[in-house]
Amino acid sequence: MPSAPRGRLAPSPTGALHLGNARSFLLAWLSVRSRGGSLVLRVEDLDHPKVKPGAAAGAVEDLHWLGLDWDEGPDVGGPCGPYVQSARRARYRDALNRLRAAGLVYPCVCSRRDVEEAQSAPHRETVRSLAYDGRCRDRFASWAEARAALPPDRLPVWRFRSAPGVSSFDDLVLGRHVQDRAALGDFAVARDPDGAGYQLACVVDDAAMGITEVLRGDDLAEATHAQLALQEALGLPRPVYAHVPLVVAPDGRRLAKRHGDTRLASLRAAGVSPRRVCGLLAWWSGMAAFGEEISPPELLPRFDLARLPRAPAVLDGDAWRFLGTRL
Repeated sequence: MPSAPRGRLAPSPTGALHLGNARSFLLAWLSVRSRGGSLVLRVEDLDHPKVKPGAAAGAVEDLHWLGLDWDEGPDVGGPCGPYVQSARRARYRDALNRLRAAGLVYPCVCSRRDVEEAQSAPHRETVRSLAYDGRCRDRFASWAEARAALPPDRLPVWRFRSAPGVSSFDDLVLGRHVQDRAALGDFAVARDPDGAGYQLACVVDDAAMGITEVLRGDDLAEATHAQLALQEALGLPRPVYAHVPLVVAPDGRRLAKRHGDTRLASLRAAGVSPRRVCGLLAWWSGMAAFGEEISPPELLPRFDLARLPRAPAVLDGDAWRFLGTRL
């Protein structure tokens, strides 16, 4: 008999949680809880320039207000802590050292502008990610040598040597997802000597915390191929992935301030009930009638990823009218 799944909620404290974040977290919670699994809350705070003071505590408060819970996390503890990535740097440094010893990473001094200028696509603003062409491969004998080639305010980036071929995985929502590794390029795994980069941190932490299922927004589907490469290189297990459509504005673009204040904290302050917010998220997900107010536990018997619409959810006038406010 298969073991119960183990999932994670991984907010990044770069800003307040909004309705789009909430929908992904609700679906991740439902997917695991509906099968009697356990959940970890992990704060992914490695993007230091964008981290907002108090945002991590605000995310915990917002998720509890919505009706979600977890078995391990920074507020409840657990055997796999610490549950804040900035406190787990030693683990990332160890993983980076393993990649270095295997010759799978190298220091790179190219700026983002350098990478952009190497692309031939005429509409770069439409490209989700820029594939690095490997111009710094075998250029430097050490990180220190690469560091000496840069001005004092810049550090080299550690890049992974992507192997030729095709990467693929079976997604619970998207189906078979395939990417040519040439399009992936030599991606960055760390932007400081300690190895604290998003891709590397995710795979190290998912393995260390025993995560068997990752449900998140489909904007991260392409990034999954980088994580698969790191898992293979480090001999780490591969979770099951489910990438769900995002919540967008009527113009089809990501939610932004111009579309109204969609932060959970603002909705809560305006007196919108969590059951109403949850009802909207469930309606977007094909699990509730429009106008229904409901709690996450009440949705458990209804959860089925097969019912999830494959198109993005749209925050339109009907949604705002149901919430009863337009902030």
